[in-house]
Amino acid sequence: MITLIDLAAKLERRKLTSRQLVEHCLTNIDNSTGEGKRAFLAVYRERALAEADAADAARKAGRHSSPFCGIPLSIKDLFDVAGEVTRAGSHALDESAPAGRDAAIVDRLRKAGFVIVGKTNMTEFAYSGLGINAHYDTPASPWDRSRRLIPGGSSSGAAVSVSDDMAAGAIGTDTGGSTRIPAALCGITGFKPTQSRIPLDGCTPLSSSLDSIGPLANTVTCCAVLDSIMAGGSGETEEAFPQVGLRLGVLEGFATEDLDDEVADAFRNTLNRLTKRGVMMKSITLPELEAYSAHVNRGSLIGGEAYAWHRPLLETRRDFYDPWVRARIEACETFSAADYVDTVARRASCKAATAQRTAAFDALVLPTVPLLARPIADLTADTDETRRTNLMYLRNTSIANTLDAPAISIPCQQTDCAPVGLMLMGHHGRDRQLLSIAQSLEGIIRLD
Repeated sequence: MITLIDLAAKLERRKLTSRQLVEHCLTNIDNSTGEGKRAFLAVYRERALAEADAADAARKAGRHSSPFCGIPLSIKDLFDVAGEVTRAGSHALDESAPAGRDAAIVDRLRKAGFVIVGKTNMTEFAYSGLGINAHYDTPASPWDRSRRLIPGGSSSGAAVSVSDDMAAGAIGTDTGGSTRIPAALCGITGFKPTQSRIPLDGCTPLSSSLDSIGPLANTVTCCAVLDSIMAGGSGETEEAFPQVGLRLGVLEGFATEDLDDEVADAFRNTLNRLTKRGVMMKSITLPELEAYSAHVNRGSLIGGEAYAWHRPLLETRRDFYDPWVRARIEACETFSAADYVDTVARRASCKAATAQRTAAFDALVLPTVPLLARPIADLTADTDETRRTNLMYLRNTSIANTLDAPAISIPCQQTDCAPVGLMLMGHHGRDRQLLSIAQSLEGIIRLD
């Protein structure tokens, strides 16, 4: 579980070169028995090696751009790279014009010296929490790979690129849980920021009200570094928040219903460990959130905004969509302007009421997802069970998107058990405080 801080130190002490690091990642991507061909939709082999050599030369001359210069990352197929068509995990955009410039976050990461090794696979147009892609195949979760379990989505390839050591970190998006679901199912860490923290320029949208950009990596500190740089900082980390007296609200109600036994056990055991270390716990319910969730099940901001963006493309490229994704987008055609205005107002009211109810807590805690990873083969058909399972994976993570709150998933399973994520959710705009809390608690939450 090497971190970006570890890698930066090894590079600085000349115990490792960027060339060696990038070659290591490329070798893992190329492994014929691995998931590289499913996890990546594009690999920037020559450019990555050239940038690695340039980083090594700059470090040797003492003029490297940051401590992280030369460290390899992957980026989701939603982000623009100058001169390339951004496909968003689909064939519907194959005939679109190439991007004129890099996405804002790609530009910031490159200026910090990170090497982009490739673009990762994803659910088509980021419209599912399962991680399945009908066009480019689906990478499997690292757990019990002989069963080929879903990686979670929509940032599926991003998570697998980190879990399989094909990148030191990955950048995904999160509209309803798309960094945190795959992080939970692949046994790594995933962070969703307050939406306005990271610029969305150059990122193919799903929902303009809910889209956010966040990192997936091995540790909380790694996520803090990448979050800082994408927000315009220099890769700062956070001091650990004092554990004694830390106040966590344990979210009860629908968030803890219908959990797999393994998820329930891991969550309960983690709360017990935290309590023994002096963390204060108190149950909390959020009735306004439950009422809003019941409302959006009849039509959501994601669906309405997705249909508005896709409508012109569906008129000319409809047959190039995955039928399951297309059907879900087209089902929102009847989501009216009045429905949209009403939903926006209900969300604002829910956010305000929830902020008051949670003000006494430093963060909320809940299971990231209620289910363990299911076999890919069981979820490839458009069935009622597939749709129900997708909603279950999105159920808990989407809370943070509704509230526009920062949230992070940290692995909490017992050693040698299937991956389970524990989610910490902070207050709107207080992202770095949440990362500080997560940094403090990570050693208690994780058992690997």
